[in-house]
Amino acid sequence: MSRQRTMCYWVKQYLAHRRAMGFALDISGDLLMDFARFADRPQHRGPLTTELALRWANLPANASHRYRVQRLSIVRSFARYLAGRDERTEVPDRRLLGNAQLRRQPHIYSDEQLRQLVLAAAQLEPTYALRPQTYSVLFGLLASSGLRISEALELRRDSVDLDRGILQILQTKFRKSRLVPLHPTTSEVVRGYAQVRDRHPLANASSAFFIGRYGQALPYSTVRHTFRRLCDRLGWRSNGALPRPRIHDLRHTFACRRLMTWYEHGIDVNHAITALSTYLGHGKVTDTYWYLTGTAQLLGIAGARFEQFANIIEGRRS
Repeated sequence: MSRQRTMCYWVKQYLAHRRAMGFALDISGDLLMDFARFADRPQHRGPLTTELALRWANLPANASHRYRVQRLSIVRSFARYLAGRDERTEVPDRRLLGNAQLRRQPHIYSDEQLRQLVLAAAQLEPTYALRPQTYSVLFGLLASSGLRISEALELRRDSVDLDRGILQILQTKFRKSRLVPLHPTTSEVVRGYAQVRDRHPLANASSAFFIGRYGQALPYSTVRHTFRRLCDRLGWRSNGALPRPRIHDLRHTFACRRLMTWYEHGIDVNHAITALSTYLGHGKVTDTYWYLTGTAQLLGIAGARFEQFANIIEGRRS
């Protein structure tokens, strides 16, 4: 590595390389540039070292453990790239600050809770005419399709094919686009909402599919507040690690229910999981496994299948 080339230079080269491959790196890119400026200060001269990476990763002093681990992980990815251009580069061990990916068990909704949520949303006070229908269909869509809340709120009219029952999800997480087919019953409800929406004067003010008070796309903060009010009204408490259910738990529930349905129908889950990963818009199949939770129903099915397997092995031995 030329001594005239600063860490900022190499970070810019790295980011350009990664973005050309389709990675957004918006937040991590900003953090990495902060590291480069830190490394280019007069106090440091020379290659990227583990000591340098740790000093930056542990800033600020009051940062959470998870944030510090994430900072080190960002530098570590860059260090692997830089090591191929400067043999003096040290790649920090991923275990230096521990693991940031501590999974908190999500809330898994029962069939009855999903029904209660949709009905309670339909009974919301109509502070604007479309509010009850909008929230009822929105939460129902999340539960039946596994969409991220951001994907649902960013839907546009022209990205919802009401004739074929297909959603076009554009450039969301991981810069991936995909088509999401809906169950016919879900398509029917979504189509009904679109017809009601299009008759309302607010519909002409926005291209958004789900519209808010002034015809604009529903803001996430408003949806989250409304969801929490509904949870309080229903008296729900989480069956996971957090105090209350989250909107995102609808996505976890969808994944678990799909897995359970496959088990019940004797489908080879090891092969089908890749289809679920694509449907959910995950970058890799391991991201999909992150969503699966050992519910009582799933564990019961898994136990029964293992018992069948054990009986077959025992039968071969005898």
